Amino acid sequence: MRRLPANLIIGGVLVALVVGVAALSLVWTPHPENLMNIRGKFAAPSATHWLGTDQLGRDLTTQLMMAARNSMAVALIAVLLGGSIGTILGLVASAVGGWVEDLVMRFADISFAFPTLLFAIMLAAVFGPSLQNAILAIAFINIPVFARVARASANQIWTREYVFAARAAGMGKFAISRDHILPNIAAPVIVQATIEFAVAILAEAALSYLGLGVQPPESSWGRMLSEAQTLMYLAPQLAIWPGLCIVTAVLGFGLLGDGLRDITDPRLARER
Repeated sequence: MRRLPANLIIGGVLVALVVGVAALSLVWTPHPENLMNIRGKFAAPSATHWLGTDQLGRDLTTQLMMAARNSMAVALIAVLLGGSIGTILGLVASAVGGWVEDLVMRFADISFAFPTLLFAIMLAAVFGPSLQNAILAIAFINIPVFARVARASANQIWTREYVFAARAAGMGKFAISRDHILPNIAAPVIVQATIEFAVAILAEAALSYLGLGVQPPESSWGRMLSEAQTLMYLAPQLAIWPGLCIVTAVLGFGLLGDGLRDITDPRLARER
């Protein structure tokens, strides 16, 4: 029996921890999310407040749990939206070829010229800062990534014998893409989606830090860091805990994606 890569195991544990906390926040938190107690601000960790309280007397553990839920939701929606559109474009480009493939690839090249933060700032300037605009910005950046992965993987499948047999039987290109190409490129697309989860979480934190993502009173790790930057000497834990949460989530999804790639790519498996 082949041993699982260490990065897959470590990443899976970290991801399970973050997702578990986010799921738990749907049904239970130690305190109400926006319950304030100004007299109890900057309280030290205790049996009542496990990680202490923030500058408004809100329970820090609750804030971190709610922020985990918001980050997971943003990452999930953005990756699903961008991944779906990008995968479809990649399949179409591979199936049709010619000028259509060139057009899709040039669109991907142009899209890479728009960094997530810059695109979000552009959206905020036109429509105002909001969670929806942050999701659209992150999803937009994901489209060319998935388009390239899907197109490269599909091009390899189009040379297989069973695809030639399907074409000889009279199946159209789009039917072949649906029935034969898509199922066989699912593995690299899923691996890429896992890696893009880490990118999406980091992007959401950065956008919220700049005030372009999750808006008050909703919690966000990035916004918690932004609010804590002027309190570093007074209460450094307000920046340490959300920073550790971001590192844990990004590292977990990154390692999980690398581990999945190790076990799904036969070339890497042979090298190991």
